[in-house]
Amino acid sequence: MKILIVEDDKTIATGLEYSLQQDSYSTVICFDVASAKKVLVEQSDQLNLCLFDLSLPDGSGYELCKIVKESSDIPVIFLTANDDEINVVMGLDMGADDYITKPFRIRELLSRIKSVLRRYQKSPQKNSNIYIENIRINTLEGKVFKQNEEMTLTALEYRLLLIFANHIGQVLTRNQLLEQIWDVAGDFVNDNTLTVYIKRLREKLEDDPQKPTLIKTVRGLGYKVGG
Repeated sequence: MKILIVEDDKTIATGLEYSLQQDSYSTVICFDVASAKKVLVEQSDQLNLCLFDLSLPDGSGYELCKIVKESSDIPVIFLTANDDEINVVMGLDMGADDYITKPFRIRELLSRIKSVLRRYQKSPQKNSNIYIENIRINTLEGKVFKQNEEMTLTALEYRLLLIFANHIGQVLTRNQLLEQIWDVAGDFVNDNTLTVYIKRLREKLEDDPQKPTLIKTVRGLGYKVGG
């Protein structure tokens, strides 16, 4: 899952990035409103959650929250040095999902993030489509489309694609993939079978399966989608 961090204090931003990556999230960091707007335009379909500092050098987190909520349904958590009730209420009224007051403990923030993401995952109307380049995954219907043409995937192929989709930009080892798909349909999946399924996914989804750009091999490590 990818999280956008907008925080002008570089020490805090770097610390957040490290902690989130240690917890298996991928991150994008911006230090001002202008650069954050660019990311929201170019990568909104890849983001799963936004962390916005309220006070930024060229604007505020309120402005960014408004942009997010008008164009998508990505959850937003505010980082604020001021727990004044007016600021908190204003943020929540704009559609923010939660806020946390500085200084905070990273474990508390991680707990808030997971709680917000769980609420979104439980709501059928939210985040029902996942996009990876020209691939759209409709998680409500369990369907996959390439340039609006439905692709036929087996249960294991679909599960494997979902694992990649939920870890955009992260390198996944073969062992990590095997641990998550071996028991689908009660079948044991070994290393050779995994190779076959990745090959099949590439044949169905890549423009040129011999030169994959969607599911990329990271030599000596595993595979990566996006990022």
